[in-house]
Amino acid sequence: MSEDGRINYLEFAVADLARSKAFFSAVFNWTFTDYGPEYTAFQNAGIEGGFYPSDKHVRSEEGAALIVFFSKDLERTRAAIEQAGGQICKPVFAFPGGRRFHFIEPGGNEMAVWSDQVAQEEA
Repeated sequence: MSEDGRINYLEFAVADLARSKAFFSAVFNWTFTDYGPEYTAFQNAGIEGGFYPSDKHVRSEEGAALIVFFSKDLERTRAAIEQAGGQICKPVFAFPGGRRFHFIEPGGNEMAVWSDQVAQEEA
């Protein structure tokens, strides 16, 4: 349900619609609805949104917003990201409240995953 003043939809530029769709489907179980050859909408992501083709990419170091996913099992999610073609660009690090890492999805955008679980060696 749409609520006044709430974030309702996110759109991302990606280098390759098909690769990004395959990645997010495999890693995060997103589903997609294509609206022609140059736009696909995603569902089952916690918020709805879409992808469109572009050579531009989101990078936090350039001041872009960082999309951060939650995971109950950070290592499992990191392995799934790498297996699906994502690249880890900032390895797992601790911060007050948990741990996280950053990755580049196949469409070229930087995102992150965090967990409130402490690593065994930190416990």
